[in-house]
Amino acid sequence: MRALLAGCGARHGRPVIFFLLQVLRAAAALMVVWHHARHEAGLLAERGFGQAPAPETLVPWWGGVDLFFVISGFVIVHTGVRLAGRPGGRARFLAHRIARVVPLYWLVSLVFLALALARPDLLGDAAALLGDPAALVASFLFWPLARPDGTVQPLYGLGWTLNYEAFFYAVFAAGLGFGRRGAVAWLCGGLMLLVAVGALVPGLPVPLRFWTDPIVLEFVAGAGLALAYREGFRPGLPLRVGLTVLGGVGLVLAARVLAGQGGADGFLRPLLVGGPAALLVAAALGPTRDAAQVARLPVPVRGLVGLGDASYALYLVHPFALRLVREGLLRLGLAPAVQPWGSMVLMLAGSVAAALVVHRLVEAPLTRILRARLDPRGLQNRVRAALAPVPPGGRAD
Repeated sequence: MRALLAGCGARHGRPVIFFLLQVLRAAAALMVVWHHARHEAGLLAERGFGQAPAPETLVPWWGGVDLFFVISGFVIVHTGVRLAGRPGGRARFLAHRIARVVPLYWLVSLVFLALALARPDLLGDAAALLGDPAALVASFLFWPLARPDGTVQPLYGLGWTLNYEAFFYAVFAAGLGFGRRGAVAWLCGGLMLLVAVGALVPGLPVPLRFWTDPIVLEFVAGAGLALAYREGFRPGLPLRVGLTVLGGVGLVLAARVLAGQGGADGFLRPLLVGGPAALLVAAALGPTRDAAQVARLPVPVRGLVGLGDASYALYLVHPFALRLVREGLLRLGLAPAVQPWGSMVLMLAGSVAAALVVHRLVEAPLTRILRARLDPRGLQNRVRAALAPVPPGGRAD
């Protein structure tokens, strides 16, 4: 993911890296993992092993998703807008997005499907999707469908965020023919119009109701920051510190306002959580480094930058790791001794370890291979090579 966070320019011929955004990506993923680890610790408590963690009052840990959405809005617009108005720009943008998002998500979804077929009794309401081929196909194609209980989630529940991401990519790609500023105006105007339609028109079909949720305004916030950055916005250290403090305080206040609710609906979510997330992303838009300079950063910072690279893997694989650690604690008889905070720390550590392995051995190679296969320029070169006449006495390379 580091390449996506590289600036459009270069320092001494080397791509620059928004290393603070990488740190923020790691923080967002860790927030989501911690939120779900709290849930797993609560399940252990329900089975008589220790106490459940106290309600979330520090920050809304589930707000890591909102932080992801704002970062995504910035990254996609900042890196993708250079394709605006170029021949084949839409195809290249979508090819890179497919290569980045699809392989690991499909692989994880297939693993989940295999487990679901083996033990459907563990799925709860999601088990109803197993007998609905259309719902299974929709789960893999990022198309929002409602479960029997009314929640709009694919088979692998975490995919609801990717349904929003895929829609965001499609809307942005559609505007790439309008030039750089036109593409951003199309994106922001289109998403805001959709939110207005969702607020004013009742009874929309499920996909439209899903895509018109005010949470998509967090992509708009990120896109606005990308446009501001391209126009010269470079916050200095005092402003970055101030934005960080305001963003942190905002998340703390959001946790207090939403205490015990486990989430926020409608405009409350982008207002109470998306707003502070946007302040934190703005604070991360200061310094950039090239790869050699990142290698000289303090070890903890380098570690978070590396975890930022693996944040997508961490987001997708952590439910498996959490349950594996939970069951390990139960089978080893350690749950009573470590509950609740020790179990949560172990779950977090196990999730990070699993993500780093999956990122290095699975995600990164699959992304490189599929990007090379799907990139229109590479595809054109392969077609030309295949159609080229074979030289006398030899073969075409």
